[in-house]
Amino acid sequence: ELVNFGTDHVYLWKLSVKACFDCVKQTVNSHGVRGLYRGLSSLLYGSIPKAAVRFGVFEFLSNKMRDENGKLDSKRGFLCGLGAGVAEAVFVVCPMETVKVKFIHDQTSANPKYRGFFHGVREIIRTQGLKGTYQGLTATVLKQGSNQAIRFYVMTSLRNWYKGDNPNKTINPLLTGLFGAVAGAASVFGNTPLDVIKTRMQGLEAHKYKSTMDCAVKIMKHEGPMAFYKGTVPRLGRVCMDVAIVFIIYEEVVKVLNKVWKTD
Repeated sequence: ELVNFGTDHVYLWKLSVKACFDCVKQTVNSHGVRGLYRGLSSLLYGSIPKAAVRFGVFEFLSNKMRDENGKLDSKRGFLCGLGAGVAEAVFVVCPMETVKVKFIHDQTSANPKYRGFFHGVREIIRTQGLKGTYQGLTATVLKQGSNQAIRFYVMTSLRNWYKGDNPNKTINPLLTGLFGAVAGAASVFGNTPLDVIKTRMQGLEAHKYKSTMDCAVKIMKHEGPMAFYKGTVPRLGRVCMDVAIVFIIYEEVVKVLNKVWKTD
């Protein structure tokens, strides 16, 4: 059935919200509150190195691209974010996300075969080799690259707008959180289609797709364009909070390091 997006977008939004809460309700009813935390271990194991690579590469690139006054404009912030996203995709996100997605799919199947995170990693490598943890690399690079490019572009733009002509003007952590939430929302609307493709490419049924492009074509052909935005509402809530908290921590840590670690 065709949908008039000009008049029915509110209905679709409400339907997505309803579906989100229904998903939570059914998960809790079937698996208890612990069911909402499936795959948490693999997510935790990847969060620290992912943040380290992301902000480490961003700081390295941004220090090379700042102007003579030490200012980083939004366009250069975009490029630095792109580089940071690609780096974290290759070194951390792709293998961790592949394991996480496979683990979640396995645990929700009728006969789970992975007894835990490390057992799952061993089984994946044993049966599929190391490349089994790098399924969907192209989609992951595209997703993470665009993700961080959008976030750092928005964050840099908002920070420059707020500081104006005073580069030494401090930003309240709450305001940093607000800027981070806006950046997170922008990234969700900007690259959810890539996230959907990436998840399909890393799932237990990834063998159905020959490549990233083949996955995109099959989703469009068999499920329609709206399939590329599945999970937008729950992802929006999670990502906005996630990015807001991460940027607050990042900014505060940088402030402390600048005080205790003086550099020329």
